[in-house]
Amino acid sequence: MIGAFMPSRRKSAPAVAALMAAMAACPNLHAQQATEPRAKIPVFDIALSGVTFETGDTWSQGGERFRLYGVQSCIRGTTFTNAAGARGDCGEASLAYFAALIRDTKPRCTTIARAGTPALTYAVCAAHIGQASLDLGTILITQGFAFAAADSHGGAVNLAYAVAEADAKANRRGLWASIDLPYPNAILSRAARQVDGPARSQ
Repeated sequence: MIGAFMPSRRKSAPAVAALMAAMAACPNLHAQQATEPRAKIPVFDIALSGVTFETGDTWSQGGERFRLYGVQSCIRGTTFTNAAGARGDCGEASLAYFAALIRDTKPRCTTIARAGTPALTYAVCAAHIGQASLDLGTILITQGFAFAAADSHGGAVNLAYAVAEADAKANRRGLWASIDLPYPNAILSRAARQVDGPARSQ
């Protein structure tokens, strides 16, 4: 696992500049706000130190693990070819962009649910870009460094994220510029079918 804010190969300033350009092109996507009631559920900041990033959608801090609700990062250990023609780890690229965005935008998160043992907390987070407060998942997906997570039937957990993903794909942003993107939802779907197949034949 990678510790808090390890140096990234990409500079964060261009990432934010690209984000602002995409915001201008797709204002409705980036205006998405969390709709969950906030009065009785925990709200927290992602710490600027003591954070461990596991993937481009999951991190731990204060002895707890968190994941962005409805977001699927590229899978670590899968490879892609970047715009310069170099091969790299797709999951690491997702993770590096996620960490840089956390550092630059200082998100505040709202807990949606907790599940599993040990517990994993699902959250939606609002990033701060200038005077604007924007949904962190939408930023990651619209910039092409994460994807809309799919449910067990293959549908998007969050339909707004599916729209953001389609926009990123159409404009070949981020990882979508790769000619051999290891699309994580396809990989996870194949893995699930391989598990279900033998079980149904028994």
